[in-house]
Amino acid sequence: MDDAGKPQDEPRVRRHRGDFRWDAVEVLRYKDEGSAPFRDVTRQVLFDGAGLPVQLRYFEVAPGGWTTLERHEHVHAVMVIRGRGRCLVGERAYDLALNDLVSVPPMTWHQFQAAEDEPLGFLCVVTAERDRPQLPSAEEAEALARQTGDRPLVPRSGTKSR
Repeated sequence: MDDAGKPQDEPRVRRHRGDFRWDAVEVLRYKDEGSAPFRDVTRQVLFDGAGLPVQLRYFEVAPGGWTTLERHEHVHAVMVIRGRGRCLVGERAYDLALNDLVSVPPMTWHQFQAAEDEPLGFLCVVTAERDRPQLPSAEEAEALARQTGDRPLVPRSGTKSR
């Protein structure tokens, strides 16, 4: 029951279990297998609905894994809360460390990659109602890979999702 004596749909407090998992929060696949290139990523929806205009999610990228290279019309606000890695935002790659903040503007190519020796975990705030991601053409992906320097984030064609 809530403060007004009405039944609650979900608990007001969901405890952190100490392993970047929370009570009553399901660990989900990042995306459907084969829908886009990515490797070793999970997501958890921490807050959604209940009148919120945003969704708060936790993504975890396993060591050596990466998210999909994509863009869309909505913005992302990201905070790294575990590990380290790199991100691509637009045409520039950045090293990431604990507590770094990343802003991804609308229609900007972006991708996150964990370090080889530890996971990368981050909170991500997006609008509750949003468009579907757009994937780059092979030519766009290759151009971005060339622009990121000596350690490109963008996986080469033929990379399998897992």
